[in-house]
Amino acid sequence: MTEKLLGPLSKRPWTERWSTRLLGAALSSAAYLLCLPWDLRDHPASPGAPTEATPVTVLGVTALAVLLLLLAAYFGHRDALAWPLLLVAVPPAALMYVSFHTHPESPESPESPGMPGWPWQLIWAFSTLVIAAGVLVATSVARRFRGDAEESLDGLVFAHQRV
Repeated sequence: MTEKLLGPLSKRPWTERWSTRLLGAALSSAAYLLCLPWDLRDHPASPGAPTEATPVTVLGVTALAVLLLLLAAYFGHRDALAWPLLLVAVPPAALMYVSFHTHPESPESPESPGMPGWPWQLIWAFSTLVIAAGVLVATSVARRFRGDAEESLDGLVFAHQRV
């Protein structure tokens, strides 16, 4: 059973391989939808209040980060190098893009009322970069714990450790 759950996906039948990958993409999407609100814009703290409050909480961002890192480590251990980035980082980035795109108006800056805040495209690009970097780091760390060298490139990249 452990071989089936933790063994390389390249040695599994194609139906199991693709269903596992689809499940991973669905889990990363579900983690994003559960941890972050759909509308990411700042809103007034209460009706008529001059200050704005963000709907994004530190707990939600932390939970999303932990879940995505765990998924990235799992797929980094089991699959080829590019798959964790596609399965774990792309779905939240795409959902965030759709969320920002459906609410395109730029929020006002709380420091200077009447002035627009950061454009959502910059916030999305930075968040996507942070998610992708975290996934790549978790994937790289998990790949170090693999039992077999399944890709020929691994021998070239990590040759200094196998001597």
